[in-house]
Amino acid sequence: MSATLLTVNTGRATPSPHTSAEGGTGIDKRPAAGPVAVAAPGPGGGSGLAGDAVVDLRHHGGDDQAVYAYAREDLDDWQRQLDRDLPNGVFGENLTTAGLDVTGARVGERWRVGGRLLLEVTSPRIPCRTFQGRLGERGWLKRFTQAGVPGAYLRVLEPGEIRAGDPVRIEHRPGHDITVALMFRALTTRRELLPRLLEAGDALHAKARETALKYTERAAC
Repeated sequence: MSATLLTVNTGRATPSPHTSAEGGTGIDKRPAAGPVAVAAPGPGGGSGLAGDAVVDLRHHGGDDQAVYAYAREDLDDWQRQLDRDLPNGVFGENLTTAGLDVTGARVGERWRVGGRLLLEVTSPRIPCRTFQGRLGERGWLKRFTQAGVPGAYLRVLEPGEIRAGDPVRIEHRPGHDITVALMFRALTTRRELLPRLLEAGDALHAKARETALKYTERAAC
């Protein structure tokens, strides 16, 4: 099956008792009815999608996390495990895809979405208490972490307008084997993997590179 963009999801800022960020959270994403313009957020941070709110700018949004993607196949797995309906956008993802191994993508992998938008994979999503509050599942942070299927953040290399039904084509796949899944493990449960992240080169999320370098330096002492 060819990779396809099922929905483009955006959200407005809403109050939430599960975040300390002033203004609440923008995690409640819903499928957009029409096309959505996507571009690099720029110096002020925020989302790469027009009309999409990112409230907690300390941990979300910005150039390295401009777009968040999650595979419909993985949402379907969670539906079966949790025995509940999980509509597109429920994880706060901007792009819900089909036929694309999002968590298996390599850091630096480039996706062409529609005719113009070019995205580059940077890092996994690290779960937070706002996410747990959104799902309302007891022990959700631990369960999500153990599953190791976090979805991927992407940066915008070339802006463009996208809509539901657009094809997603992998234009470039790096020669290294640093996947989103491996990076997630390194940042959460298997810190000894951190030095390997440096193999991803310039495509690596800036904060992840800093974490990997600090761990490597300490290990060398």
